[in-house]
Amino acid sequence: MSTINTLGELLNAANSEYLVFDLGRRVQPIATSVFQAFENLQLAYPYPIQGHAQFAIVFGENKQQPFIWFLKFPLDERGLLNPAARSQFLQMLSDAMGDDITRPLTEEEQQRMANHPFNVRPSQEKLAIFNAQLRRQLKQPASAQYEFACQYLSGKTDAQLWQSVGLQGLADICARAEDFEHAQLLSNALSSKIVEIQTASCQLLEHVTLPTSVMQTVETLFSHAEAKQRSYLLRAVASSPDCCNTLLRQMAASHEKLEQTQLIAVAARCWNSLKQDDVRKFYLESLALQPQSFFNQIFADIVAIPDIRHPLLSELRNPDRSERLSQAIGGLFKAMTQ
Repeated sequence: MSTINTLGELLNAANSEYLVFDLGRRVQPIATSVFQAFENLQLAYPYPIQGHAQFAIVFGENKQQPFIWFLKFPLDERGLLNPAARSQFLQMLSDAMGDDITRPLTEEEQQRMANHPFNVRPSQEKLAIFNAQLRRQLKQPASAQYEFACQYLSGKTDAQLWQSVGLQGLADICARAEDFEHAQLLSNALSSKIVEIQTASCQLLEHVTLPTSVMQTVETLFSHAEAKQRSYLLRAVASSPDCCNTLLRQMAASHEKLEQTQLIAVAARCWNSLKQDDVRKFYLESLALQPQSFFNQIFADIVAIPDIRHPLLSELRNPDRSERLSQAIGGLFKAMTQ
């Protein structure tokens, strides 16, 4: 392994095809060509979060039981990979497994691999939707929780049995959102009077592409939802910037401001909406009303996203910004120079 410098080279040397999924912002596939360019320091990581790239690599000949690495690597100020961290991981891998990365591990080796500094454990929601998406891509059946989740959301079981609805079952339905019957089930979930069902559904839907009918359900619910519920509904439409823009413009038109949970939801999941000038202005003006430390943290996180970095930086020189936003930007520069 001494001549192997990247994860891609390692997997190719093992004659193993592999898939890559982002785990940081939304659980979504990353094209192999994009990942290779990232590893070769030719491309910034497309979905950085808090200065890191978080992703899953799926590989192995057995499609029914593939190997999965959940990894987290630091990025530099340009969003490029820190090669020293990757080299450290490759060396650790070599020490633990030698030249055969697909061999069975002893219990001690499994423990050591689970506790290395580059390991990242996805949240329950991300892990559930990742498993559901991967099963679909590998043409595997849904989980054992899927059938009951379908029955519950179709009204065929007692509504008070909601605690028996497994998160993985909901994720399996979300991963099939493009199918008409599943879209109806998801609209039922979002409209549920059980807050836990509605919230879990929003957290899962943020990682999949929504059909029009489900987006319409979100828009209807959003108009009379409370602030916390609105945060989850914004996350639910993360796959559709147009729909998210509609919701944000609705708030701007009624002279509302985004609260902290809503600001976080947009930054973490709906960042594509910030490509629109009016939405970006509304967002930053709302952000400027928050404590300076919060403004600094959120701005530093979103400005690292390649797709919106330039328009966000242009706002730093926008003469039409409010006095409050000017003060917040001044505080940002002050913190950067300290």
